Amino acid sequence: MNAKTADPTAPDQGRIVLLTTSHRVAPGLLSWPAWQALRTADRVLCADGAHPQLPYLREAGIRVDEAAPTAEELVDACAGGRTAVVVATGEGEPALTDGLARLAGSGRIRMPELELLPASYDLPGARLLDLVQVMDRIRLLCPWSSQRTHRGLAKYAIEEAYELVEAIEDGDRDELREELGDVLLQVVFHARIAEEDPDAPFSVDDVAGTIVDKLIHRHPHVFGDETAETPEEVRAHWLRTKAAEKQRASVTEGVPLGQPGLALAAKLHSRVRTAHLDVPLPSGEGIGYELLALAARAETEGTDPEAALRAAARTYRDAIRAVEG
Repeated sequence: MNAKTADPTAPDQGRIVLLTTSHRVAPGLLSWPAWQALRTADRVLCADGAHPQLPYLREAGIRVDEAAPTAEELVDACAGGRTAVVVATGEGEPALTDGLARLAGSGRIRMPELELLPASYDLPGARLLDLVQVMDRIRLLCPWSSQRTHRGLAKYAIEEAYELVEAIEDGDRDELREELGDVLLQVVFHARIAEEDPDAPFSVDDVAGTIVDKLIHRHPHVFGDETAETPEEVRAHWLRTKAAEKQRASVTEGVPLGQPGLALAAKLHSRVRTAHLDVPLPSGEGIGYELLALAARAETEGTDPEAALRAAARTYRDAIRAVEG
């Protein structure tokens, strides 16, 4: 029976199932409704002979025809109550779905039941896999990116971090999302470069595994038997486990000296105060010692001196623009 001259008295026009899968989920890991639809279908079709799902479907005993039917042909295939399952390609079969929509809108034929069946769903964080794949391709094929080194990229990490802070302080949500992506790119880029090290290579999975292990170890009140009811108790857990991990000879170890001066002064004062050390601030002539004292005072009062100075500077900038008219 031809789709254009379908018998309007036909008792059952069948069923078309468009089966979609995520390339971010391992092939063969399909939902139970998807397996049921595949096993009970009269015909299973896929336009892409290299579709990653096909070997697993065939291993499960499902016959898949490598074909790209038109909308009319697919409607014909379902006549008499038959079910056709189309395993969608990555593009989602737009030509087929548009054709089916035109047929349904024409009103000239009785359409089969149409169903979109997601066979696998992206897990939270699945788009990170896309980023890793894109970064790998860029590293291999881009003349600029393929030549970058850790040292050569270092300045960009600093710039992106500052732009992220600015987006946070501006309260711009769209800008915040974009700048978080730029910071994330720096992590993935450095991890991709690290894979090529001849002596001590590591991957982005190693980076993620390291931070996961660290977070679990430093949160015994979440993943272990200890308890913490207040932020202060959480901080105590963190400092205790961190001290056991690092086994540092000085509280100044791990404090980057290349950070902005006010932040450096505040960090050193925080380490001294947290360790309950009696270390008087050095005295001397000049603005540097005055700034050191101000930074220590701000840290004691719970104020980030860098953020406070930036806020004041932004106010100053606005005043300048107001005078400029």
